[in-house]
Amino acid sequence: MKVRAIPQLSAAATLALVLGVAAVLSSQAPQSPSLTVLSKDGRRALPLSIVADQEFVALDDLATPFQIAVREDALGAVTVSYKGKTIVLTPDQALASVSGRLVSLPAPPSRSGRRWLVPVEFISRALALIYDARLDLRKASGLLVVGDVRVPRITVRYDPLGNAARLTIDATPRAGSTVTQDGDHLTIKFDADALDAPNPPLPAQAPQGIVQAVRLADGTTMAVDLGPRFGGFRTSTQPVDTTQRLVIDLLAQMQTEPTPPPAQPAQPPPPPAPEPPPLFGQPASAIHTIAIDAGHGGDDEGVKSGDGAKEKDLTLAAPRRTKAVIEARLGLRVLLTRDDDRNVPLDERTAIANNNKADLFISLHANGSMRPTTSGASIFCAAFDKDAAQAAAAGGAERLPTFGGGSRDIELVPWDLAQTRHLDRSERFADLLEQQFHDRVPLSSRVIDRAPLRVLESANMPAVLIELGYLTNAEQAKLLASDAFQVTAVQAIYEAIVRFRDAYMAGGTP
Repeated sequence: MKVRAIPQLSAAATLALVLGVAAVLSSQAPQSPSLTVLSKDGRRALPLSIVADQEFVALDDLATPFQIAVREDALGAVTVSYKGKTIVLTPDQALASVSGRLVSLPAPPSRSGRRWLVPVEFISRALALIYDARLDLRKASGLLVVGDVRVPRITVRYDPLGNAARLTIDATPRAGSTVTQDGDHLTIKFDADALDAPNPPLPAQAPQGIVQAVRLADGTTMAVDLGPRFGGFRTSTQPVDTTQRLVIDLLAQMQTEPTPPPAQPAQPPPPPAPEPPPLFGQPASAIHTIAIDAGHGGDDEGVKSGDGAKEKDLTLAAPRRTKAVIEARLGLRVLLTRDDDRNVPLDERTAIANNNKADLFISLHANGSMRPTTSGASIFCAAFDKDAAQAAAAGGAERLPTFGGGSRDIELVPWDLAQTRHLDRSERFADLLEQQFHDRVPLSSRVIDRAPLRVLESANMPAVLIELGYLTNAEQAKLLASDAFQVTAVQAIYEAIVRFRDAYMAGGTP
């Protein structure tokens, strides 16, 4: 049996040793893949290896910073120990036994000389179960967050709006920020220990003259480099589920034609005020917030196509496109029930819409069938049995005291019957969707239908569920995955929302 004893070092000594070794290695060899470890002790690099196109980490490299012991027995099994808890790995098996509990790994351990390599997911799937501090592996960002460290994910979107522009910056989980102007750039300082953001945070855009670039200034600060047409800015913030959204509206300077000097001295007229974006001049809308439910997510992959396309990926891409179009063109608030690959319980999806007082709820999905020839989009409204509908219609009230004295009747509606009061408008919106889908999106033989869908039953606003098509139909699966189809479907949804909104503004019944 081979035993490797791991010395116990203080956190400061451990960090200094790891950083020192990393500095020496980086000065002697080309840069190789690494994982950035963020903790209260600071930032350090954890080297990675590529094995069969997957990222692996050496157990020896995890031993010192995480104070684990690694032992190999005569049969080749590897035991990882931490404070009396163990993980057992077996060669050629993509499994780990964590204190007797089996967890899957994307690949089995791999030997490199005398060192054992494990998939980087070993950290989040196995080590995190026995470690006494939170381990948050963000593989896509190349980050490992250890302990109680505030590292929000930052996403940035830039939308030109005529003679203006808008930057929308989301921080998840919520993190406050302060925006200041310093000469020819804006500085955005986040209340965080570090930022999980691509560098640069915003891909290169076509020159607009208002914003030149968005970049990371330091670990917790972003900078917006302003162009020659920049005239001013205004900011607003709002919480969206677990995200803090910062919106920066950037106004352009008004350009005036040069005039020849007057024959007689004259006082030049004052320059016109900067023109606000079209959004600010639009009439007030009775629809302020739209909730879009991105179906499935995380372990719930939904329907799969024959070539491996997953419903959860399609239903995340389409809502993101819809959200961007609605916010840019209509200026309405749009909530997504999920904006990443995670599982959100059905009741929580509806609660997000209800708690944020959404005026419209749209759940997006892709369909599946045992018959591979079945195809076409369909639109569903909630269905209730007669007894439930009659109970909701009868309603109920409870008399409660008011703050100023006296009492008032509060009408009570059961959570799972909230949709019964909005069925007429839900069906009207479904009709508008069908009209806009016609001749644009392939439709099923029965376009609009009713079903007892839990995600719709509790929605306290007009609500529909859209099945965009069948992933089990090979031809339609390719269509659903195409940018052209998604752009067309999003445009149809957008135009249906506009017609629904206009019916509200006209004072009619949508």
